Amino acid sequence: MISTDRLTLRRFQPGDADAFAAYRSAPEVARYQSWDTPVSLETARTTVAQYAEGDPTQAGWFQYAIDLDGVLIGDIGLKLHDNLRQADLGYTLAPAYQGKGYATEAVRGLLDHLFRERNIHRVSAECDARNESSARLLTRLGFRQEGLRVANTWFKGEWTDDLLFGLLRSDWLS
Repeated sequence: MISTDRLTLRRFQPGDADAFAAYRSAPEVARYQSWDTPVSLETARTTVAQYAEGDPTQAGWFQYAIDLDGVLIGDIGLKLHDNLRQADLGYTLAPAYQGKGYATEAVRGLLDHLFRERNIHRVSAECDARNESSARLLTRLGFRQEGLRVANTWFKGEWTDDLLFGLLRSDWLS
């Protein structure tokens, strides 16, 4: 669906379930995410099937598979607002592929598609304030940190701070 130099952002396929279960079961991947580990193969198969049915042009969540040479290495969730001009995003990458620029490349590719081809006005993201890697990625891509909500989210047994980020189409294209 979307290609970058090294990656393809595509629809999920049934054969992705094993890799999906593996990286989503890694404690370091799930630490700042909404799911608990381990992710069973049965749950992965169901989730992958649900993701495959989504429509990236309609309001709501769509999950892009991040593909490197035919191997699923992560995913990007994009939530289009009802007006189809604003979106929220989140991303997950398998541990073996972190620190190699893949997440930055994948998110950059999606942002370029959203702003240039789909005329999205604004993309927002938020992350746990302790997730320094995620905050650095967003900043590197031009997101502006717009807020800090202190002790805002009860998450996995503790109150956590949320960092809020935003990026406008006009800033991306300038």
